[in-house]
Amino acid sequence: MTASAAVSSPTEKNINVGQTERWISMAAGAALAIYGLTRESMASKASFSILGGYLFYRGQTGHDLLYDALGVNTMKAGGSVNIERTITINRSPEEVYRFWHNFENLPRFMEHLESVKVYDDRRSHWVANVPGGINFEWDAEMTEDVPNERISWRSYPNADVQNEGTVEFRRVPGGGTRLLFKASYAIPGIEAGATSKMFRFLTEKQLEKELTQFKNLIESREIAASRV
Repeated sequence: MTASAAVSSPTEKNINVGQTERWISMAAGAALAIYGLTRESMASKASFSILGGYLFYRGQTGHDLLYDALGVNTMKAGGSVNIERTITINRSPEEVYRFWHNFENLPRFMEHLESVKVYDDRRSHWVANVPGGINFEWDAEMTEDVPNERISWRSYPNADVQNEGTVEFRRVPGGGTRLLFKASYAIPGIEAGATSKMFRFLTEKQLEKELTQFKNLIESREIAASRV
């Protein structure tokens, strides 16, 4: 069986390495293979030849096995994960808006957020963690602020996690608030499915849990008394 028969040629569907990265990979692979030929040790020759050969194959075919396992695709932009949830809170829109408007309060009930630092009335810095102790950080700006009704934000273009969202506060009979949360998240070069795996909070089930924690927090006597 020939080598070409043993390894199936990737189709356009499973190409997951971007064009620039492919050229770099081919050049590096060729250089390593040539360098390996200059080594005296047979073990070194074999090691560099194998590594160089794989990099050249990766560049020539545009297919990376490790990228497959991680769900990474640098050939196309990462897909977005969109989530939306509503919850009714037994507090007025004014009180719910006031608490949410200070983004530094969000890590108190959003488990995925390590911290949020507010710079001024528009800009803030966010730190989120994922399983494995990896932190993602980004700066965001508030794009809309309608007191007691709506807050919208989006990350800056160079963010580790590109995201935007809106939270609305709708008055309901009895003085409560119907909170509507909508957001989309994307990690450049990573498909939506892998993004949701990396960020457990990128599911409506997890969001529902966190909004329930928010409801319990703001309805508690401590928050009601302090009027944060």
